[in-house]
Amino acid sequence: MAGIVASPNPTPFGSLFPGSNGNPFASLLPSSFPPGTPQHIVDAFRYSDKDGNGFIDDQELKAVLSTCNHGFSLRTIHLLMYSFTATNTRLMGPKEFTQMFTSLQQWRDVFEKNDRDRNGKIEFHELQQTFQTLGVNVPTAVLNLLLLKYDRSGKSLALDYDKFIECCITVKGLTNKFKENESAATGLATFSYESFLLSVLPFVVA
Repeated sequence: MAGIVASPNPTPFGSLFPGSNGNPFASLLPSSFPPGTPQHIVDAFRYSDKDGNGFIDDQELKAVLSTCNHGFSLRTIHLLMYSFTATNTRLMGPKEFTQMFTSLQQWRDVFEKNDRDRNGKIEFHELQQTFQTLGVNVPTAVLNLLLLKYDRSGKSLALDYDKFIECCITVKGLTNKFKENESAATGLATFSYESFLLSVLPFVVA
């Protein structure tokens, strides 16, 4: 049976996005910068935290990332916030911001490494290679569907950086949710109806 299955030899990039465990309706607890956080990350967060309450919202995050070579749509911003906070509060504290910022630096490297023809876009075989790097083997039919969904032009079947990140967050996040409920690496998982909806909807309504 075709499905999204884990590669037997996943690379470290398989952990670039954390799992989104927890209650998506929970409040985000205050946090602090991890020890050794680079000063430029601290400065970026503090500059964005205009009211000094220890959190930045989606608009503030979008603005600060656009100054750091990460120009994202608001939907991608919401997916990033969900992936790193496991809540739908659309707020982010220093700890989560640091984790996300470090991850995005790695993701930029992943994008550029797999953009083999250097056209600024990820095409079918490049996307396939990216998911294999993540430790996920995505069936051809699903890859084609993803390209149709996330190709901004609707014609070239290729993803720019923003849509690439949106696509990868969604696939990796849903794969993590599947694996949480998988039975002994069988490729089969059992969900209650409520659990299924809570697993999928945060990626749909972002």
